[in-house]
Amino acid sequence: MDAHLQQATEHGVDVIWWTDHDFRMQAHGYRQAVRFEGLSEPENGKSWTWNKIVEGKPDLAVGTFVNEPHSPDEPGKAMRLQAQAPGSAWGALLYEGVAWNSTYTTSLAATILELDVLAENLGPDAELLVRVLSSYRPATAGRRAGRYTLEYRIGQAAGRWTENDGLLGVVGLQVTPGTWQRLRLDLESDVAALWPDVVAADSGIHRLRVGIRSRNGALASGVVDRLRFLRTRRDGDESVVLQDEMMREYERRYPAVRQFHGTEISLVRHLNAFGGNFTLPDYGDAPPNKVTTVEAALAMVDFVHANKGLVAFNHPLEDAPSGPELARLLIETNALGADLIEVGSKEDFEESVFAYDAAARNAVFVTATGVSDDHGGSDWVNQKQRWITSVWADSTDEADLFAGLRAGRAWFWDPQQWRGQLDILVRGTVPMGGVLVTPAAQAPVTISVTQLPDAATVHLVTGAVDFAGLSDPAPATSSRQITVDPNEGRAHLVLPTRTGYYLRVEVRNADGDVIGFSNPVWILKDEPRHGIPAERRGTYGWAQ
Repeated sequence: MDAHLQQATEHGVDVIWWTDHDFRMQAHGYRQAVRFEGLSEPENGKSWTWNKIVEGKPDLAVGTFVNEPHSPDEPGKAMRLQAQAPGSAWGALLYEGVAWNSTYTTSLAATILELDVLAENLGPDAELLVRVLSSYRPATAGRRAGRYTLEYRIGQAAGRWTENDGLLGVVGLQVTPGTWQRLRLDLESDVAALWPDVVAADSGIHRLRVGIRSRNGALASGVVDRLRFLRTRRDGDESVVLQDEMMREYERRYPAVRQFHGTEISLVRHLNAFGGNFTLPDYGDAPPNKVTTVEAALAMVDFVHANKGLVAFNHPLEDAPSGPELARLLIETNALGADLIEVGSKEDFEESVFAYDAAARNAVFVTATGVSDDHGGSDWVNQKQRWITSVWADSTDEADLFAGLRAGRAWFWDPQQWRGQLDILVRGTVPMGGVLVTPAAQAPVTISVTQLPDAATVHLVTGAVDFAGLSDPAPATSSRQITVDPNEGRAHLVLPTRTGYYLRVEVRNADGDVIGFSNPVWILKDEPRHGIPAERRGTYGWAQ
């Protein structure tokens, strides 16, 4: 959250809905135990694998699964770790846990790791390690930006300190040789103690590694067993309360950015749920498997709408993997009943536009958005996928934002190449996203585009609205370049309206790549059989 808020502030983005995966917020179906039975250890049919990592140049780096010794509270095997490095530099052996679908990656808030350890030969030059690779954070409190790591060093040293310019937090733990001991590693408390200036709960468990290290020729040896993930504050909407606590703290630190609750509903075709009477789905005891049926997605859209939220259909090509397939789905299901759809996403842009235009041909009224799908927050502008969506709204209150988004009063843009504004106004009353039903033979249209870069061009895309349906699930579009007055930032056109059609605008760079994408305006001869949403009617009042 910290990193994204810093990026939002830097780039003038004034609204964020948080959209972590719902099942990750709740740790639903997450790994609870590792018993060190071998390099591969399934739990409830979900895989866990230990991947070996060697750091430095140890002469000896061996991990062995042994029958004896093992924890008195864990029957079966344990893992003996041994390392020996000849010089003054540390040499380490680590095993990184890889869980099916990253099912231990979540916030470390309210999480304790339990690990049973047996110190065989540990000391100042020989230590067991538990390493948690955590979150990227922006520069703060004199520390550079980077990924933070929490490392427990088990041996003779005790205390807390930081290394690596403050990005590595170390907790030294003393143990008694020759006897099994249970470590309780309170991750959130240790982050708070090591970096008191950060919001500790806003830290992830990105990767978990267990290992041993040696220097100065010492033989390091120890045994580990019975790893447990003890998580609280995850049931039901407890994770939403946890998120709310972090949001309130960040309101103070980033006052220019409005924050709202949201989530990516992930165990159906992926949907974003935004705000409203925000609550997470209850998956009960179901495993964390994605159900890809259309029926499951429709039911989840209804669930969000019943709670007064807004729904986005995310990276929609994932389960309809071509433009024509997605077009059929959007036409047949009215875009799943969603309010928004990610046209600019991690998936093929041209295929997504194909499907969106085919839906618009059938007056499927769903608002096009563009997203970055950025999970790290390190650099919004210089990543490959970097769309940002803007919306015309009366304020940054959620109700006003919802009204604008439902009405299609939105455009998305590439912040690396263009940061202007985009709008359409038909007959002086019907704005971008709206629908005009008129018997007139022509209509005046004003296209507003500001801050065009050098060599950028503006293109008017028009498409027939003939309700071809599934008999021809494809666009019927044409495109032409238009001239925008550089002083006024507008183009004034008079377009024929003898047949129904829609129009939208693209801003393109010198290479012809789309760097700005508007929502359409529909100009129809008759009202469609499925009606027109109130927010999209030309008389709704957007142009007042």
